[in-house]
Amino acid sequence: MHKQPIQVIGGGLAGTEAAWQIAMAGVPVILHEMRPKRFSPAHHTEHLAELVCSNSFGAMASDRATGLLHQELRELNSIVIAKADEHAVPAGGALAVDRGKFSEDLTETVSNHPLIEFRRGEVRAIPEGIVVLATGPLTSPDLAADLHRLTGMEYLSFFDAASPIVVGESINHDIAFMASRYDKGEAAYLNCPMNKEQYLRFWSELRQAEQTEIKDFERETAKFFEACLPIEEQAHRGEDTMRYGPLKPVGLCDGRTGERPYAVVQLRQEDKAGQLWNMVGFQTNLRWGEQKRVFRLIPGLENAEFVRLGVMHRNTFINAPQLIYSSLQFKQCPTLLGAGQLIGTEGYTAAAADGWLAGTNAARIALGKEPLTAPPTTMMGALLEFISSASPKHFQPMPPNFGILPDLGVKIKGKPERYGRYRDRSLADLASWKQQL
Repeated sequence: MHKQPIQVIGGGLAGTEAAWQIAMAGVPVILHEMRPKRFSPAHHTEHLAELVCSNSFGAMASDRATGLLHQELRELNSIVIAKADEHAVPAGGALAVDRGKFSEDLTETVSNHPLIEFRRGEVRAIPEGIVVLATGPLTSPDLAADLHRLTGMEYLSFFDAASPIVVGESINHDIAFMASRYDKGEAAYLNCPMNKEQYLRFWSELRQAEQTEIKDFERETAKFFEACLPIEEQAHRGEDTMRYGPLKPVGLCDGRTGERPYAVVQLRQEDKAGQLWNMVGFQTNLRWGEQKRVFRLIPGLENAEFVRLGVMHRNTFINAPQLIYSSLQFKQCPTLLGAGQLIGTEGYTAAAADGWLAGTNAARIALGKEPLTAPPTTMMGALLEFISSASPKHFQPMPPNFGILPDLGVKIKGKPERYGRYRDRSLADLASWKQQL
C-alpha cells in the first residue's frame, strides 16, 4: 500500500468525491476543508459538499446531458450521486435534493471512512506529494497565489449568484398553484401567476431596485455566467427577457381558471418536508432590503418570509486548456490534479465527475498505475476532453451538453432519438471501459 497519504484540498462536491474514490481504492487520504475556521463569501455551513446555489443537479432523464452524466456516475459508484438519489425531493424531471440532509450525510459518511483523515483549517500552499486541488471558484487568496506562482498564469473569472429561499407557510396558496410544465411527472413546483399588469409593475420595480456594489468591477463591465444570470440583469435586457427565461408561462395552466398566465414565477422544493422553497432562476445581486420589497410584489409572495436572500460572488477558474490534461493532471506537475469548478467545468454533476476521475487517478499514481482518461464518447470523457483542448484564448466554463460529444456518424433528425443514441453509445462504451479497468 502507498503509505504517504494523498492530500485533497477542498471539501466541496469534487473534493468529497475525490477523497472517497481514493479511499475506496485502498489508499489513505487527508481531506482538507477550511470551514468553519474560514468561510467563503457563498458558504453558510461547515458541512462537506454544501450546495451554495440551487438544490438541483439538473435533468434526471438519461437522454438529457446532465441526466446521462448522472447515470455514468451511478455506474462508476459515485458517492455524491448515490447520496443525491437517497435524499432526492420532488422536482418534476430534475434530480433535486434536501440540501441539508444531503450534506450532513456526506459529511458523516466520508468522515467515518477508516482511510480518510478529515482536517479542518485553511491550506495556504500546495503541499508536496500527490495532491488533488478541488478548492472551487472561491479558492482562498493565499492558495490562489501559490497556484499562480506554480503555473505563472492569471486566473479567469466571472460573477455568479444564488437565489432566495422562502418559508413554505408564508406563501399564499390561494394564489400559488402546484404544477409541473406540461404536467410532466408529479406536480412538483409552486407557481405564482402574473397577469400583464402585475408583470410590468414587477419588471419596472426590478429595473429600478438598488444593487449591491460589485467589488473590482462596475455593473456595465462585469462578466456574468449566462446560465446563472441575475434576475435584475435579465430585466435590464428588455421587457420580455424574463418571460422567455425563468418566468416563461409555456406549459403551465392554472387549473382553477383554466388559463395560462402572462408570466409565472416558479418555486422548487428545498427539503423533504416541503417547508422551504427556492425561487427558480432568481439569482440576484439586489440589496437585501430591495429583494424583500420587490419580490413581495410577486402574487403569492406578498407576505413571503425569507430564510436566505440572494447573494453574488466572484468565481475564479484556471485556463484549463493551457494547464491540464484530460486525465486532470497539471502539465507542469503530474502529481497535482485539479477538479471541480476551479478547472472550468460547470454544475454540480460535472464537479462530481471531475472529482471521480481526479481521485481515481491520484490513487492510481500512488499505486504505480497509469492514469486514466474517460472514453470521449461518454459525457464525462467529452467534457474533460473539451476543457483540456478548447481554445485557451476564449475559454469559459462548460456544462455537460450533447454538443461536445463526437458525431454519431449518421444523421438523425429528431432530438429525442438522437440524444437517445448518444446515451446508448455512451453507456455501452462506459461498460466496455469498466471491464478493461
